[in-house]
Amino acid sequence: MCGRFAMDKETDDLIVEFMAVTGQDAEDWTPSWNVAPTDQVPVVREHDGRRELITVRWGAVPPSSPTFGGGKPIINARIETVVTNGLFRGPFESHRCIVPALGYYEWQLQDGAKQPYFIRNPGADLAMAGIIRPWADKTKDRDDPQRWRLSMAIITLDAHVAPGEVHDRMPAMLGPDNFDDWLGGHLDTDELLALVDRSSVEVANDLEFFPVSKAVNSVKNNGAELVEPI
Repeated sequence: MCGRFAMDKETDDLIVEFMAVTGQDAEDWTPSWNVAPTDQVPVVREHDGRRELITVRWGAVPPSSPTFGGGKPIINARIETVVTNGLFRGPFESHRCIVPALGYYEWQLQDGAKQPYFIRNPGADLAMAGIIRPWADKTKDRDDPQRWRLSMAIITLDAHVAPGEVHDRMPAMLGPDNFDDWLGGHLDTDELLALVDRSSVEVANDLEFFPVSKAVNSVKNNGAELVEPI
């Protein structure tokens, strides 16, 4: 699974260089080394024929929810059921996004305590496959531009290679060669599933992991020291 991740200033470079966001920058978000569910995070999507950077809530909000939030946030979408789950089927077909990250955290139970590990590609930032779940605020008029709010879930699948030694699930990953296919509307569902599985295996081959400070266990802690090996 993916329950926390990190974004630093280098994530700007990933957004600009590899995702071809034109006419925008990422100055409206703050780097965080302890991104947690319900946080607002930057994602890249394709909308109305152009690629754009937006911020969304991490944790999908069901359309039936009376409020934008509340309850346990749905932060991950399993690849095995993403096209059959009613909450995710539509977003997978038409509201896909890329979630840039420096790396992500997983935990192992060791001597009765949870030991966090940081998983990253030492040569590049990560591009995680996500889906955006629109939510309509029924208290606002249909033509109100503030009516629609956006939430997001990260797709997960069986862990491959290195991260499988820490946790049996991992975020679905994309390489630069896969960005256009993932964000575009020219692949069908089966082709998209195959793309995510293939690209995740390729990216996983370059991942490394190491134990980090237990300070990351608290969402109150934030700083570059959280991703340093111990």
